[in-house]
Amino acid sequence: MLAAGFLPDVISSDVHVLSIKGPAFDLLQTLAKFHALGMSLRQVVACASVNAARAIRRPELGSLKVGALGDASVFEVIDEPTPYTDVTGEVITGEKRFAARGLVLDGAWWR
Repeated sequence: MLAAGFLPDVISSDVHVLSIKGPAFDLLQTLAKFHALGMSLRQVVACASVNAARAIRRPELGSLKVGALGDASVFEVIDEPTPYTDVTGEVITGEKRFAARGLVLDGAWWR
């Protein structure tokens, strides 16, 4: 679908008891998979933040604008070939992986 130009509006991890040990693992892993499939970093971040907030009608979320709640996940994009597996077992190798580095909640830094 991505090759045909049909991009997702929202990306979530869909982590549950059957996927937390793989292949979903967490939201960063899921975002990295879509990045490996050709979406830009800007696109995957928007799908997990502002687009997701818009989808659940919570405009105060998903933004770093003045007056927003001040919540943000901080992650590093690491240049490292990384295999990504889907639910059917198919593997693609991305050129980057995402690593969590911190969290800002209500404007305060958390590690």
